[in-house]
Amino acid sequence: MPRAVSDKLARAEYQPVSAAKRPSKGSSSSGVASASSSSSGATTKNPIFNTDRFGQHILKNPLVAQSIVDKAAIKSTDVVLEVGPGTGNLTVRILEKAKKCTVIEMDPRMAAELTKRVQGQADMKRKLDIVIGDFCKTTLPYFDLVISNTPYQISSPLVFKLLSHRPQFRCAILMFQREFALRLLARPGSELWCRLSANVQLYAKVDLQMHVSKGSFRPPPQVDSSVVRIVPIQPPPPIRFDEYDGLTRVLFSRRHKTVRASFEAKGVKAMLEQNYKTLCAERSLALDPQPFAARLDAILATSGYSDKRAAQMDVDDILRLLFAFHKENIHFA
Repeated sequence: MPRAVSDKLARAEYQPVSAAKRPSKGSSSSGVASASSSSSGATTKNPIFNTDRFGQHILKNPLVAQSIVDKAAIKSTDVVLEVGPGTGNLTVRILEKAKKCTVIEMDPRMAAELTKRVQGQADMKRKLDIVIGDFCKTTLPYFDLVISNTPYQISSPLVFKLLSHRPQFRCAILMFQREFALRLLARPGSELWCRLSANVQLYAKVDLQMHVSKGSFRPPPQVDSSVVRIVPIQPPPPIRFDEYDGLTRVLFSRRHKTVRASFEAKGVKAMLEQNYKTLCAERSLALDPQPFAARLDAILATSGYSDKRAAQMDVDDILRLLFAFHKENIHFA
């Protein structure tokens, strides 16, 4: 792409205004039409930025946008998936490098603004595919990379939908609320280590790329954000996610209690016993005459995890405990 075109797109986040009409610090500096000034000097909100119902905040900082795209290390042969493109501040940079970019945008207004933005840029328009709809309900196409300034309310569903997608993608560069990102990164024994951490790290390596201040967005969110890189583990572990998730649900319901105490929680033993009986019936297996509660206690004791706490257990620990239950035909889903 000619340098002049690239520079023009890069500057699009900040429209120059005259000194008389220059907005105060914190006002819109997006490539979409800025809030207009009335004769009294008051500003009116541009309705295109009323994005609260979608949990979306437009990334307006061009340096941050360029850094996010650079961290994806896009190849000229790559197909990139972008979720929640907004007005396209990441998209135009992706299109400079990728073979194709598919964007999924729930807000038709944003999709319209993005369409306008690539008008007159034949190469970009050719490489861009806009899907209007709910990401969580959309069948995903093939893609090599994912880049997203993630709408807040779909952070967790987005991560797990991506990790369950086949064929696996190479890498995802995703921006989340700071606390959510730190939970993805958390390690066993830390205060933030939780079911989310354990579930994601079963399938992927996660590392921190950068922190982003709330002032980099329009409208500014109430909290800062962070960008993480997620690289799927290849090949994926040979375990059903619903089984692993069922166990982590039990363990992290009382993360600071012992594992034995977690299995004493109301309904846990009854659920596992029902699963056990159903499996035995399906496979024509004889039921163990030993009381089920005693069997659970024996499995926990033999595994060595009975007195351990979920907050201290890593992914390998959780898998070993899960396999110990499976060996006895006890399942969690």
